[in-house]
Amino acid sequence: MHAKRIFDLVATSALLPLAAPLLLLTATATAVTSAGPLLVRGTRAGLGGRPFTMLTLRTDPRTGVGRLLRRTRLDVLPRLLHVLRGEMSLVGPCPLAPGHPSATRARLVVRPGVTGLWQVGGRSGLPWEEMDVLDQHYIEQHWLGLDLAVLARTVPAALAGRR
Repeated sequence: MHAKRIFDLVATSALLPLAAPLLLLTATATAVTSAGPLLVRGTRAGLGGRPFTMLTLRTDPRTGVGRLLRRTRLDVLPRLLHVLRGEMSLVGPCPLAPGHPSATRARLVVRPGVTGLWQVGGRSGLPWEEMDVLDQHYIEQHWLGLDLAVLARTVPAALAGRR
């Protein structure tokens, strides 16, 4: 087992008990403020191109709760389960649908991430091409130190509510 995978397992095992009350609170707020399923499922290309069903907390942009969850990225908390299952990593390229034009062979040599350079570098404010460049940089240069730096910047970026 590689150091990155061991780090993902240890860190996620520590994060999940901390995130569980927050996930319960956000799920309850979502259920109370809008109708529909709590989780949204989407097929994504994982390591080696293997498809998996990724879970995200449903956000309704017409509600204040939905906008807050999306802006602070609390909607991605269910993805921690995918890290434990080995389908995702804490840090990696943006998870893409199979067949997406940017789902290149190079991208598929690493697990997609819950967070990444694209998230801490401007998120949806970046044009897709720049997000893709950040993902390619991560794929070529990834190492545990870069993962730690991205993780350290993720919480402040989410709290700042950058899109």
